[in-house]
Order: sequence, then structure tokens, then C-alpha cells
Amino acid sequence: MDSKHIFGGVVAAFLFGFVVLYSSRGRENIKASEKNRSKKTLKSSGNGVCRSNFAGNTDVIIVGAGVAGSALAYALAKDGWRVQVIERDLAEPDRIVGELLHAGGCLKLAALGLEDCLDGIDSQIVLSFAAINKDGKRTAISYPSNASGRSFHNGRFIQKLREKAASLPNVKLEQGTVTSLVEENGSIKGVLYKTKAGQELAASASLTIVCDGCFSNLRRNLCNPKIEVPSYFVGLLLEDYNLPYANRAYFILKDTIVIAYPISSNEIRCLVDVPGSKQPPIFNGEMASYLKTVVAPQMPPELYNAFICAIDKGNIRTMPNRIMSASPYPTPGAFLIGDSLNMRHAVTGGGMTVGLSDVVLLRDLLRPLNDLSNAASICKYLESFYILRKPTAFAINTLASTLHIVFSSSDQDPSRKEMKEAFFNYLSLGGVFSEGLMALLSGLNPDPLSLVFHCFAMLAYAVGRLLLPFPTPKRMCIAAKLILVGSGIIFPILKAEGIRATFFPATKPAYYRTPPVQSTGDKETGK
Repeated sequence: MDSKHIFGGVVAAFLFGFVVLYSSRGRENIKASEKNRSKKTLKSSGNGVCRSNFAGNTDVIIVGAGVAGSALAYALAKDGWRVQVIERDLAEPDRIVGELLHAGGCLKLAALGLEDCLDGIDSQIVLSFAAINKDGKRTAISYPSNASGRSFHNGRFIQKLREKAASLPNVKLEQGTVTSLVEENGSIKGVLYKTKAGQELAASASLTIVCDGCFSNLRRNLCNPKIEVPSYFVGLLLEDYNLPYANRAYFILKDTIVIAYPISSNEIRCLVDVPGSKQPPIFNGEMASYLKTVVAPQMPPELYNAFICAIDKGNIRTMPNRIMSASPYPTPGAFLIGDSLNMRHAVTGGGMTVGLSDVVLLRDLLRPLNDLSNAASICKYLESFYILRKPTAFAINTLASTLHIVFSSSDQDPSRKEMKEAFFNYLSLGGVFSEGLMALLSGLNPDPLSLVFHCFAMLAYAVGRLLLPFPTPKRMCIAAKLILVGSGIIFPILKAEGIRATFFPATKPAYYRTPPVQSTGDKETGK
């Protein structure tokens, strides 16, 4: 792929956007209609269980037993590795995010053999999203190809994943707080941690994988963490209420962004986005007043009463929306994954989908190996992970940031107001337009060029709305500013994600990494 192809794609996207706009004006309604890397056969005992007792050396230490950590522990243990998982708190988590798993994430969960973890927790099937704009206009956006996502209580889902991982005899799951990584001659040899009883212990393994979440205290040793907090989520639980349309979530895209989706048969999670680094305090009632006077009037009628009732109950919780691009330091003996490595705005709910995609990729990269003891060669080989993960992570991260920036901006700027309307109307076109974006957002189509195409097609559509049928000087000025604003949104995001690694992966040496040469016999790892 070269610059000519990229340029041609951009031009095609602009032309396509104008054609779509022109044809849409002549009708009342517009009706439009993962390849895995090759893997060697893994030698194992046949049932995925290692051949030696756990008293021997551990192959892999996993720090953190959240969604990514628990899923990875199960996946690696099924492939025969001996895994020790150290989690700060094994009690059921109680969070307001991590409760929506998109269709692509569900497919990754199935690829790991963990789809049954969605059973028995009153999880809800999500087939579509109702997007509502400032004028009250609605459009339904469905997953393509009859795919579906799932929503649930985060804690219930994580406990099922932990139980599944702990059911394997070569997984040791224990509660403890990892205080530091143990380094020796430039390689990570394990961790130091405190048990629940306060006892200080050391654990050693050939590979230590850090996935201790968005508040990781170990990532600073393994990456360059540049964290942004563009907004906060205020979480409410709407109880004993059912949405008027089954299996549908809500994107309320007005002056305030609000997301609502069922997490059980009688509960709805409602997340209100509060832009900026400060939020109204909860303790003195300012937050409740803000929700009632500013947010409640923007809620659709079917959610208004339940929303007010949830505020009056007083169980208002907040969490920061963190954004952090993946900037790892290749470190022999250690590895980053999940939110410890990369975070995106939670407005589109793509975090678990990216995390599970990373787990599948890392499992597949480790499958040809039967020995992890050569830390330097394993580290060099696993550099390919950061290139191969780019398509899925790029698509979901970019759409999350773009959607939040566009719909959280002020309407005082005519170009930004026009961009909001064009974005929403583009989604309303249906067919390949809305389904194409949903395929990207949900991880079903991790194609960076497809995302670039849709971004520039939306921009062309917005410009066309202003210039057709008769351009005026004022409209031309707004269109020019809209192009500048749109480019100012997209290109910094592309730069942060890594243009070369995303669009020209073949130019990165790590793309060609192959498994280090190892003997074919069973190793001391017990694999």
C-alpha cells in the first residue's frame, strides 16, 4: 500500500459522499442495502492440561483478573501453560462500565471457548441502537449480518470468567497486591506481591503479563503512559423498568451525550457524559441538581420518569473516561495487555472488545512455542503483537474519540453544529452506511481503510449538505471551516494511533517476526 492508494481512497470517499447526498435528495427514504495467522499444531496432553504438578516453575504470571486477565489465563492454560494469576480483590467487582460487549467481542469470547460465561448472569441480547439527536429525530442502527452483542452486570461476568479460569488445574488464582516487577540483568523475572493476610511474597515465571486495568500502577515501567481525561461518566441504575423496544440500547446525542442499555431483565444502566476535568460534586446535591435541570429535559419521554426516580434514590456514581494510546517499551520477560496498554473513550463501549481481541491474538502468537525461557527472543518475537493488534484497536479507538469530540462540542460554532447534523444524518441513511460504521465500531470489520473511507465520506456528505443545491458565500465559508475542523479531529487521532503501523505495517520490521527456533520436545515448562 502506498500514498497513491491512500489519496485515491480519500478522493473516492469524497465523491461517494457527494453522490450519496445528491441521490438522497431525490427520494423520501434511502434504502441501501478474521483471518488467523497460520499456526503450527500444538503439542499438549490432549485436554489442554499441563503434564506436571503446579509445584514446578510457573510459565506465565498474569497480574490482574479482570476481563482480559481472566480470559487470557483460561486461554493459555487450555494450551498447556502453567499460569499464576494475582488479583488485588477477588470479590465481585461493582462498576458502572464494562457492561456492554459488542458483537465482535462476543465472537472473540466464543473463539476462546468462554461464550458460556454469558449464561446464568441474566445477560441481555443487544441487536440495535436507537440514536436520538437534539431535534428528537430518531434512527435505529443495527449490527450487520444479524449479529448481536450482550449487556450484563460487569461483576457477574468477571466472576464467571474467573471461575472458568480457576477450574483448570494448571491455573493458580490468588488474591494479592503486586507491588513491583522483579528485574534481573535487564529482564523481568517475576513480581513481588502482598497476600490478603499482608505476607510479602515473590513469584517467578518466564513471562509476566500485566493487565491490571485502567488504574495500573505497573504500566509506567513498561510503557510511556500519556493519559487524557476528556470527560467523566455519571452512572445511574434505572430499576424495575423495561425499555419500550426489546434488545435495543440508546445513544442520546443532544447537548449532553447519554447512553442507556439493559444490564438485566429489570435494570437499565444509564451513563451521562460530563465533559471537562471537573464535575459537579455529589455530596452537596449539585450533581443531582445538574442531572435534573440539565440532563433530564434531554431524555426521551420513555426514560424520563425512570431517570428522575434513579436520581432521587441517590445512588449516583462517577468514573473518569481515560484515553491512552499504546506506547509500549519492549521489555524481555514482561508484556502489557488490556487497559494497562491502551484505553479509549468509553462512549462506544469498545474496551472489552479490544481486550478480548488482544487476548486471542496473544494466545495465537504463543501457540507455536513450547518454551518461554529465552526472554530476549520471546520479547523480539512478540513485538509483532503491537502491529497485528492495530486494525481492531485503531477502528474502535478512532470511532470512540471521533464520536465524543463531535457530539460533545458546542453548537455555537456553525461548522461544528453542521458536523453533528451530518454525522447523525449519515447514520440515518441506513444500509451500508450505518452498518459499515457499526461493523467497525463493534469489531466485526477491523479495516483501517474502511474507517478512513467512512470518515471522509461523512465529511464530504457534510460539505455537500451546505453546497447543494446552490452554494452561497456564507455556506462556502462554513464548508471550508468544516473541512478544517473535521481534519483537525481526525488527523491527530490518526497520528496518536500510529499512521505507519496502521496503514503501512509491512514497513515495520516487527511485522515479519517469526517464532524463535525451539526443539520439538516437551520442555521443562510442562507444555
